[in-house]
Amino acid sequence: MPQHAETRRLPYSAQQMYDLVADVGRYPEFLPWCAAARIRSREDHGDHEVMEADLVISFKVFRERFGSRVVLKYSQLRIETEYLDGPFRYMKSNWQFADAEAGCDVSFDVDFEFRNAVLQGMIGLVFNEAMHRIVRAFEARARALYGTPST
Repeated sequence: MPQHAETRRLPYSAQQMYDLVADVGRYPEFLPWCAAARIRSREDHGDHEVMEADLVISFKVFRERFGSRVVLKYSQLRIETEYLDGPFRYMKSNWQFADAEAGCDVSFDVDFEFRNAVLQGMIGLVFNEAMHRIVRAFEARARALYGTPST
């Protein structure tokens, strides 16, 4: 089952990166393979918000929609995502943002398995490169939104 975890130091504030990742509705503007996004619902729970969202992922001949519950923990600068419905057997991901010297540390982990063995096999072949492309897409989005910080 594909798993990926990494922490990157980026030259932006933890709040900026949290805001960027929390803006799920804008993912089709910059994320590879993300063809569409729809926010089903949002509920404010005081110290966190729960969002249910659909993403449409388009990869080669496959086009799949999946639903997720996204828990936005603003005070902790943490985002937790769990699978609701679609082509996966399961899927979980987490983002954690922490201010650090000259920027912030962004930690990301994902663990998932597709129901479709063919799709699982295809993603298995390119999984590491796909994860790196996604992380680079978030970094490029940060540069587009916040500029390149001066050193």
